[in-house]
This record gives sequence, structure tokens and C-alpha cells, in this order.
Amino acid sequence: MMSDEFAVKEITVSRQSPGEERRLALQQIYAQVLERQPYSFERKQLAKIEAEFLRNKIGVKRFLRELGHSEVYLNEFYYNSSNPKFIELCFKHFIGRAPSDVEEMRRYCDTLMRHGVKAMITALLDSEEYSHHFGCFTVPHAWAEEQYPSPKTFWETEVLLHELHGRRGWIVPTMTWHNLQLNCDGGSCDLPGNNSTPAAVTPGIEALHQVLSTMGPQDLEKFASTLSADERDKLRHLLMQPAH
Repeated sequence: MMSDEFAVKEITVSRQSPGEERRLALQQIYAQVLERQPYSFERKQLAKIEAEFLRNKIGVKRFLRELGHSEVYLNEFYYNSSNPKFIELCFKHFIGRAPSDVEEMRRYCDTLMRHGVKAMITALLDSEEYSHHFGCFTVPHAWAEEQYPSPKTFWETEVLLHELHGRRGWIVPTMTWHNLQLNCDGGSCDLPGNNSTPAAVTPGIEALHQVLSTMGPQDLEKFASTLSADERDKLRHLLMQPAH
């Protein structure tokens, strides 16, 4: 069951919705996608699509596409993030959950690298899953799956949905620091105690290999820079273990 915190009231608007309902929907869209309301200078950048939405000229899905493609969104979440972390945030904002597994992360990472950030966001909004849960008129929100692929996926979704933007940095996605048993609170990653042994995370080594393989050289350098020399040694030791 989803915690009461995520039992949000579903907001749906159509061309028949009055202006007040659309204004409430706009506030909820910003809370979901930006994790806050826009600053005054950002409002100026978003003024055109805001006006079109409030005048019923565009719907929720079209507004989300324009917002996701905007410099307001990209400045907040894309330019300072690694590709995997950004994809994770997009899943949170537009789908309402964490990436389900490494293959899903890899697929969208490939779209991002081959076709660009706007194409990747569009792919999420055009996905069957988005259409099934939100259609064209419902504001995206967190939702509970009837059956999660694994306890790990459930845990990572719960953690991501509770996470304040930037709390665990902009480089390491949840599935990576979870597999490494890192504590990334405050934006820098630490191993919890010097007595941690590599064997404790061996069961997740295959997933770790796969996630790190989605990261480009610059992303890997940024990730490594968040670790101490001792932690990098332990990470190297883990990566020398064969994936099964």
C-alpha cells in the first residue's frame, strides 16, 4: 500500500474545466514537475504556455511537454546532473515512480544520448504507461503498483518520491548508491563505516555493473569525485568481481 503522504487527490482537467480548476491544476503540475512553484523570473519564461493552458488552448500533456523542454526545467534538473540521475528525476516527475530496473534506465539513457533530452522527455510522455495512468488530462502523480518487480524496486521508488531535490546530489541515481550501500545524504557519498565488507553488496554486483555502464566518462568522473580515496578503492574492488 502507498503511504498516506502519496495518497494525493487526482487532478484532471479538460476543455470544459473552469478557470479556477485549471489554476489549481497548474499549481499541482509545478509541485510535481519542478518540486516547487516557479520563481518570478521563471514565470516570465513560462508566461506564454501558462496563458495557453489557462485559456484552454492546450491540455495537461501538452503543457508538460513544453515545461519539460523549457530552460526552466533543464536548468533546474538537467545541466548539473548525470544522465542516469536526470532520467531518474524525469521518471519521478512525469511517471510518478523510480525506474524499475537497469534495462529501463539503459533504454532511456540510449534515447537521451542518441536523440537528445527533449526526445527522451517526449518518449516518457508518449509511453503506454503514461497514457494508461494519466491520459491527456490528468496531472502526473505518485501511484502504487499492484505488484512491484521486486522489494528493491519498491524501496527505491519510496526513497526517490520522498527525496527532496538535491538531497543526495545530482550524480548518483538511487539504484547505484543502493547497490553500493552508500550514504549520499548531503550530496556526497560515504560508505557507512570503515568495517563494511565487499561481500555485503556482492548480490547486487551485476546490477551495479549494468548501471555504471550507462554512464559516460564525464558522469563516471563526477561520481568518482564524490568518493574518498578509500571508497574508490573499495568500489574498484567490487567492480573487479565478476557479474553473474
